[in-house]
Amino acid sequence: MGELRYKRVLLKLSGEALAGEQGYGIDPQTITTIANEVKEVVECGVQLSLVIGGGNIFRGLAASSKGMDRASADYMGMLATMINALAMQDALEKIGVDTRVQSAIAMQEVAEPYIRRRAIRHLEKGRVVIFGAGTGNPYFTTDTAASLRAMEVGAEVILKGTKVDGVYTADPKKDQNATKFTELTYIDVLKKGLQVMDATAISLCMDNSLPIIVFDVTTDGNVKKVVYGEPIGTIVKGA
Repeated sequence: MGELRYKRVLLKLSGEALAGEQGYGIDPQTITTIANEVKEVVECGVQLSLVIGGGNIFRGLAASSKGMDRASADYMGMLATMINALAMQDALEKIGVDTRVQSAIAMQEVAEPYIRRRAIRHLEKGRVVIFGAGTGNPYFTTDTAASLRAMEVGAEVILKGTKVDGVYTADPKKDQNATKFTELTYIDVLKKGLQVMDATAISLCMDNSLPIIVFDVTTDGNVKKVVYGEPIGTIVKGA
């Protein structure tokens, strides 16, 4: 496949990606498939970290829209991301991938505290680092956490794994005329209101020139193709 294009990456997964076809909770077959993809990439020499959303268990924004206090709802969402992080750690370690979970909220019995230098050291030693509990603050999404952690550990790119093979003008499952973008600028995403990541995350990436590649994580071998620079999905970068 040639030379590696990216040597240190952050893979952002939505919680829904772990739910598979069941739509809720964690589907063991789906999480094992994703773990195998990660293993394949790590064996190529890529330093990989992960941020996983919690929408398959609890979505803070949805709960707050129904009257729950936003801060409380967001903290509950952070705990949901920790459940996913621990499930992913288990799936990875079962297939022989050395993994560490770091939490932005103190829970020393199940995870290390988030320490930037320690996270970088784990990556240098070939371990997969899973960042749980978002940024540790309410009112911020796991998209923003992914952008923040990617910059802190010096990732070269954010890989946004979804169930769709890129960014479209509309939902391709609902609109047959939806067309796919192969390349977008950060400003395009913000102006058109495209559902790549939330505006805070996009702005952070734009300020620090961190590219985002949106691709279909459910297709076998796609993560490896992306790190080797194959043109799949949609890339979001500066003009």
